[in-house]
Amino acid sequence: MKKIQEGSLEAPIRHPIDWQGDDFDNPKLLFDELKRVFNICSGCRRCFSLCDAFPKLFDLVDETPTGDIYAVDEDKFWQVIDNCYLCDTCFKTKCPYVPPHEFNVDFPNLMLRAKALKFKKRGPTIRDRILSNPEKLGSIAGIPVVAEAVNATNNSKLGRLIVEKTLGIDRTAPRPMFHRRTVRKKLSNYSKNNDKVKQNSKNPGVVLFLTCYGNNNNPEIVEDTIACFEQSNVPIVFASTEKCCGMPKLELGDIKSVEAAKNINVPELHSWAVDGWKITSPIPSCVLMFKQELPLLFPEEQKVKAVAEAFVDPFEYLYQLNKEGNFNKNFKSSLGSVFYQVPCHLKVQSIGLKTRDILEMIPETKVTSIERCSGHDGTYGVKKEFRQSSVKIGKPVAQKLDQQNYDQFTSDCPMAGAQIESISTNEVSYAHPMTLLRRAYEI
Repeated sequence: MKKIQEGSLEAPIRHPIDWQGDDFDNPKLLFDELKRVFNICSGCRRCFSLCDAFPKLFDLVDETPTGDIYAVDEDKFWQVIDNCYLCDTCFKTKCPYVPPHEFNVDFPNLMLRAKALKFKKRGPTIRDRILSNPEKLGSIAGIPVVAEAVNATNNSKLGRLIVEKTLGIDRTAPRPMFHRRTVRKKLSNYSKNNDKVKQNSKNPGVVLFLTCYGNNNNPEIVEDTIACFEQSNVPIVFASTEKCCGMPKLELGDIKSVEAAKNINVPELHSWAVDGWKITSPIPSCVLMFKQELPLLFPEEQKVKAVAEAFVDPFEYLYQLNKEGNFNKNFKSSLGSVFYQVPCHLKVQSIGLKTRDILEMIPETKVTSIERCSGHDGTYGVKKEFRQSSVKIGKPVAQKLDQQNYDQFTSDCPMAGAQIESISTNEVSYAHPMTLLRRAYEI
């Protein structure tokens, strides 16, 4: 086999994750591989500024008398593993040793393997059960009386303190609102008569994967996405059934639950994909889950592959629509100066800055982009033990926002937006890019 040396121009590749193989959760083999990869990372240190996993690793090595990873107590490796939130940025943007390099380093997938072993041995905490099941949390919190109680608790200092003491959710972390009426109930006409929609549409349109967050916490994102797509006469529907994409479970290493969600979502979405429909979602993490994570976990499943090929970022879709001459650019107002944080789970999709490109089609609109992590990162940024690190990671973004009086502040990830808004001293409020696009249309 030809060895690929550093400096090769060959594109990085991801190997399928053999999570059902006998070696995957073998502790000795895992820790041998951790030492091998950690040794390579310690000698390189290119990723020191990405997250707290790498500084933790380098400190562990530097604190040994020999400066050697093999002198570090294996139990301390969890300080590194627990600070990795599987954003994939190190693999996609920094590491020179990813496959096909002979070192074969895939740091995020190795961290997933370690998290899976931890989950198998210890199981989730009560907090992790709650945070990793946003669908169930949303259904319970969506009950009118419960929604009022949850929102009131989240908005009070005493309530936040109690939640921090009992569950370990940091009192300063941003919290989503819960709505009594979900988007799926409010806009039920978009999931009715789907067979007729397929038959009557001259051209295939778009299936909108609502996400737990869009359905339960931020209905405006879904409504704005629909409004913007319909401006370009794009047929849009909701899938008849939808389960959480599984990203929160993946972050825990609970791959069995990811599989269970896949078994519900993929057959439904596949029925649209084979008819030529595209699938999209207003949350980058959900798009990434279907485009990348599920194909790596289930490489032999053709339905997973078909759904992955049909899945697109919403602004990627609009950008392609513009290339075809079908994107409505009849904007009625400008957005002025826009500060745009590019989420990690969008950046690693390797599609470029399509959100920026679409927004800059609006007259008299200038977008300033920053490709740095917000520090929220799924559930990482709300956990008390990681909150300080989370703020440190996101602070450079907030400081950049604070340096100028922007008219708008946006990020494709609403959780990232809330995180930066909570750190920033700038008075401009966060708005999703689809919200900004809808404002430009004045609809």
